[in-house]
Amino acid sequence: VPFADENISEISCHAMGVHVTDPTVKAIIDIGGQDVKGISIDTDGTVKNFAMNDKCAAGTGRFYEAMARSFEMSLPEFSNLTAKNVIPITAQCTVFAESEVITLVGEGKPMDEIAAGIQMAVAKRCFVMSKKAGATDAITLTGGCAKNAGLKQAIEHVLKLKVIDLKTDPQLMGALGAAEYARQKGMARA
Repeated sequence: VPFADENISEISCHAMGVHVTDPTVKAIIDIGGQDVKGISIDTDGTVKNFAMNDKCAAGTGRFYEAMARSFEMSLPEFSNLTAKNVIPITAQCTVFAESEVITLVGEGKPMDEIAAGIQMAVAKRCFVMSKKAGATDAITLTGGCAKNAGLKQAIEHVLKLKVIDLKTDPQLMGALGAAEYARQKGMARA
């Protein structure tokens, strides 16, 4: 917008957005379209610490889009697949994982079990981010991937953390945080 007079990082905005929604939450995994971030929140909603994986698309929204394509499903359909049995996905790279998934689908393996394997692989990639975010017993997810029921279930299983569902759309956390920073700045001027 032409009247903007300050830049605040996406990381800070997500932290503040979560803080405004639920001040008890102290750790976030933000899974966006192209990166994954672990964010630790201080008592005032500011960032204590963060870690970012931006060198690889594995485990991001792009990765999930590729996996849904491999299943010939929409992203929401894919995101709602859950299973008790898991077919492990061993590839760490999006391209190789997609190839592995296509092979498993071609072999007639159950799609929900393949999807569970994908969710577990992504949850394992989130482990380091959760530790750097200081998560000890609970965490919340932001970004579009937070809407993925299978991923939430896998994160709770793999990370042994409770995933706190926020009442606000997880894709709006950054915008909510930016609005709160603007509100605070306006109050300071008054």
